[in-house]
Amino acid sequence: MSETKKHSWGAGTATGVGSMPGGDAREAAKTVTGSLEALPYLPELPARGPGADMIGRTAGMLVEVYAHVEPSGWRIGDRPGRDTRRARSWLGEDLDALEEFAQGHRGALKVSAVGPWTLAASLELRNGEAALSDPGACRDLTASLAEGVRAHLAEVRRRLPGAEVVLQLDEPSLTAVLTGTVRTASGYRTHAAVDRGVVEGGLRDLVAAAEAPVVVHSCAPGVPFGLLRRSGASGISFDFSLLTEREEEAIGEAVEGGTALFVGAVPGIDAALSDPAGSVGGVRTLWRRLGLSPGSLAESVVITPSCGLAGASPAYARAALAHCVRAARSLADNPE
Repeated sequence: MSETKKHSWGAGTATGVGSMPGGDAREAAKTVTGSLEALPYLPELPARGPGADMIGRTAGMLVEVYAHVEPSGWRIGDRPGRDTRRARSWLGEDLDALEEFAQGHRGALKVSAVGPWTLAASLELRNGEAALSDPGACRDLTASLAEGVRAHLAEVRRRLPGAEVVLQLDEPSLTAVLTGTVRTASGYRTHAAVDRGVVEGGLRDLVAAAEAPVVVHSCAPGVPFGLLRRSGASGISFDFSLLTEREEEAIGEAVEGGTALFVGAVPGIDAALSDPAGSVGGVRTLWRRLGLSPGSLAESVVITPSCGLAGASPAYARAALAHCVRAARSLADNPE
């Protein structure tokens, strides 16, 4: 490797993506902190309803931008209402639970927010169209999100002073934004593709504001590895089963540049889990094919479920996290 970047979570690490099943914040925090010693995370519990979902939770973090629920989804409004208060209240409950179970934790700890482009594709303006349709609205959202994320990370550091906070930006709509496939409100047309330089600039602003390592997550096909690396992301999180040969060269370049890969190698919904080493066999094969040094494998790769675990049973969610830990350990013990 041309440049080995030491990540705060160390070699042979596993983590989750974000969401967990059920609605009990303490149970979710207990499972996550009990399963993942090296890189625990703040769970999301979307089953509780609007405001606990990914978009609503992040909308509650925004500074001087407020959103409420309409039948069509989250819409930007003039003032904070019941939906904003609910989102903030649930986030507070989740932080209380994490603080209780991660007390004394030293080392990496991951928290998530929706990235600026998925947020712009998901939040509606007053006219019902996505904020994505208005470049000025996109800039305002990115600036508000940057401030909100900074405040959120400061709050996590205050509660858990031993934690080295890692920010995950969830960008499942990023590829659709870049390819111009985000549908308009009518559903008959699509919004124009956003210029790659503008997309990269928006992400770079968020990475700079975080003052923490940033991992960008997308479980959509066609993850733009090169663009994310240039935006300053320390890590890229993706569903391994969706990779195609087209992305392989960009993955090799990312690894050689010191970018960590958060590899979604374990199913996110109930499935039979066999041998942990077998779950990461494809990762070892990819490494060999790219001619990367086996010694860099466990340093460069974090093993995760393929996406969030909200759709899994609680028993499977626990088993999947434990399976990720064993699979990550097998990469460290036997990288060849």
